[in-house]
Amino acid sequence: MITLEICVGSVEHAVAAERAGADRIELCAELSVGGTTPSVALMKAVRASVRIPIYAMIRPRGGDFVYSAEEFVAMRRDVHGGRECGMDGVVLGILDAWNRVDVLRTKALVDLARLPVTFHRAFDEVGDFDAALEAVIATGARRILTSGGAPRAVEGLACLEQLVKQAGRRISILPGAGIDAGNVAHVVVGTAAREVHASLGLANRVACREALETWEQEVRGLRAALDGLLWEV
Repeated sequence: MITLEICVGSVEHAVAAERAGADRIELCAELSVGGTTPSVALMKAVRASVRIPIYAMIRPRGGDFVYSAEEFVAMRRDVHGGRECGMDGVVLGILDAWNRVDVLRTKALVDLARLPVTFHRAFDEVGDFDAALEAVIATGARRILTSGGAPRAVEGLACLEQLVKQAGRRISILPGAGIDAGNVAHVVVGTAAREVHASLGLANRVACREALETWEQEVRGLRAALDGLLWEV
């Protein structure tokens, strides 16, 4: 099976994603800025509404991934809160002033979480992907969410393929950004990744019932494309 992770920002979308065949949820607030830490109330509500694994975003604000001492304290608090709310994992990433993986502070959060950790698309901001991959492995994170440094995963296939090869079985590479039913097979075949991440443009959707139903059908289409790819293989 190829794992399908869907990014959501509400209980309604989490339920729809599970119903449509998602294997895992990334739960965020403020999707319009790339996601920030969801509230305790939202984490508890989603946990009570779905059975599939939920990974909570740990990000105190939008913008860059170089955080102050005060922001790092907030991230520690939010990691603890996610664990207390029954999250199955967390999604985070810290860079230093030179846009390198901040191994010490990221590892501190990984150790605090005592849950699987995904290093998010802060990875795409680094200058040396090979070195950054080894740095993330050193933090103890389980996977890296990345587009291969490109605006969309389909445009970063060569880099993603190399990352998958370099990672081997040490860490999972999770392609994300612009993935949908029409291009997911190309991404999976082109990278040999075993899981994919998508939001299907959720940040730009109007919040209404019709939009939710349309979005759910798109998740179903993505799931069907992945299942069809397995039959072809």
